[in-house]
Amino acid sequence: MVKGSGSSKALATLVAVIGLLMIVAGGVTWFMVQSQLSDASITVAEDADFLAGDEVDGPFSAFAQAQIIDKHALDSTGGKTYAELDREDPLREVAMNASFLRASLFTSVVAFGVALMAIGAGVALILIAMALMSAAGAANRAAQVRGDSRTA
Repeated sequence: MVKGSGSSKALATLVAVIGLLMIVAGGVTWFMVQSQLSDASITVAEDADFLAGDEVDGPFSAFAQAQIIDKHALDSTGGKTYAELDREDPLREVAMNASFLRASLFTSVVAFGVALMAIGAGVALILIAMALMSAAGAANRAAQVRGDSRTA
């Protein structure tokens, strides 16, 4: 065994474990958010631009529902946003509730994105670990062919 190859293998193992943890954490996050959205029993409005009638349980359906909530709120308020409505206007509460609902749905869209990014980073780390292991193995084989005396 070549001096230093043991530390390369240890590093590769550590990187692989971190990658695996990231994949698991991303997957758990994805399914938790999906479960919470599904439990809310929200359906994308029939007049949505896309995914009309679909259950809100993923990033695309959450985005579609957030978009249609905005359209409905603006239709209800005559095209005015919460900030544009007079403080005494009863429609201000409609605009506020729509804004809160949209923010919640957009938060879930972001959570799905972060989960997917964690999974992707985990896969990348596992590939890096595999490359490190391969390099350590190649260095070991080259040392054996040379009859290298620098052994650990």
